[in-house]
Amino acid sequence: MGVTEQILSQIPGNPWAGLQRADELWTAIRAGKRPIPDGVKTAVTALDGVDWDVVIAGATLGVVLGTALAQRGWRVVLLERGELRGREQEWNISRKELQVLVRLGLLTEAELEGAIASQYNPARVAFHEGVELWVEDVLNIGVDPVTLLDQLKTKFLVAGGRLLEQTAFEGVTVQTNGVSIHAGGQVLTSRLLLDMMGHFSPIAAQARNGAQPDGICLVVGTCADGFTANNPKANDSGDLMASFTPIRNQCQYFWEAFPAKDGRTTYLFTYIDAAAGRQSLETLFDDYFELLPEYQDIELEQLDFKRALFGVLPCYRKSPLKPGWDRILQVGDSSGTQSPLSFGGFGALLRHLSRLVDGLDEALTVDCLDQKSLGLINGYQPTIAVTWLFQRAMRVGLEQKLGPNQVNEMLSAVFRVMEASGEKTLKPFLQDVVQFPALASTMLKTGIAAPLTVAKVLPQVGLPALLRWTGHYAGLGAYSLLSLISRGGADVELKFSPKTLFYLHRWKELLEYGAGMDYDE
Repeated sequence: MGVTEQILSQIPGNPWAGLQRADELWTAIRAGKRPIPDGVKTAVTALDGVDWDVVIAGATLGVVLGTALAQRGWRVVLLERGELRGREQEWNISRKELQVLVRLGLLTEAELEGAIASQYNPARVAFHEGVELWVEDVLNIGVDPVTLLDQLKTKFLVAGGRLLEQTAFEGVTVQTNGVSIHAGGQVLTSRLLLDMMGHFSPIAAQARNGAQPDGICLVVGTCADGFTANNPKANDSGDLMASFTPIRNQCQYFWEAFPAKDGRTTYLFTYIDAAAGRQSLETLFDDYFELLPEYQDIELEQLDFKRALFGVLPCYRKSPLKPGWDRILQVGDSSGTQSPLSFGGFGALLRHLSRLVDGLDEALTVDCLDQKSLGLINGYQPTIAVTWLFQRAMRVGLEQKLGPNQVNEMLSAVFRVMEASGEKTLKPFLQDVVQFPALASTMLKTGIAAPLTVAKVLPQVGLPALLRWTGHYAGLGAYSLLSLISRGGADVELKFSPKTLFYLHRWKELLEYGAGMDYDE
């Protein structure tokens, strides 16, 4: 029995069996053998009537958006294939990002505080034989999903929403005046279906027509108690992104570490492609347990493992995913709204929550539920698109011959420049927001400070990727300029029809969010 099987088999809930299932999925992805779902149908007929305004498939994060829409008076149904209950592992986020829940009236300040399970400062960014820097108030808050979702569930039901647990999505037919949704052996009719079923949503898979992911984030980790045995202050700080090894198994390994309510959470993650020869999750977990003692200066025997965490997170260049049909919209992980550097959808959802609520509220009000109109809610965002080159620069192809520390050297050069430029450059990037002035300045200064390091990256990422990135970089600059210009046009809105205003509002939001100008430190 290997070390991974030995440790995971002893953790409550049998995560070893879950790891085997996840590896079966990962094997199918690498082989390109995932079936293309066909659960979305279309019909030219009209429904006799529509019972609901919005049905949301996937309630774990759907309850956040569903509660906001229900509180605005819309008839909302949440579908959840199991029980609506958060996992035991905290969601890490920044306190300022959480405030949107208060601003939208979803939680009071006291309720929000009650959902916070842990917090720490500062957090470290460090790379092997390179830079080490510390920041405060970034991903330093651990939210208890069980408490948070329980609070939102109550608010949702009080607002008149309907929750259907143990009710799996089965299929949907798009008709001229609504959608008929098959779930749990029943049929629901609605004006709009929101797909919040995550990375492996069958609706999103059908919309992408079986396309292979352009990138993968493999992640494994545990939450364990006992880290303070050697260091009483072990849980006073965390790691946002750290590496202490050169390239290994044609991967650059990165680590995260956060205090948790019942111990300390540590992750090992890496960015790769979906090539057939890539390692399994179990192999990555073997490396995790081999390297963890060195990373946290503790022996495995000293730790009491509470939970195991793992995932295969696909990323697509064509993200956010544009709607493939009228009256269906992907939201959150289903749409790829988060950047390819991030593997947590909670923060991305909260960042976009205000514009999603406003956009969907207005779309329902003026009946802009066609494919084109909904596409403006999931429109092109250069601030997401430019990060693809960053992920590519942290990936090592199976056949590539790179210097053993090339990725660490590149990241150290970039982060030295960002640290010297100050928090206004560094902190947005660490929170998944790329802005044109900061990016342009960082690129120029890095090229001057470390020209040889930058030159090594160009053949690593390849000319096609670089050319695509150049277009997105130009788009980021254009969106930044247009967003500044658009801020002066609010006083003429009354001259337009409600539907025209819907389009103008969506474009204004796309320019703001697409340029990263929604970020306000």
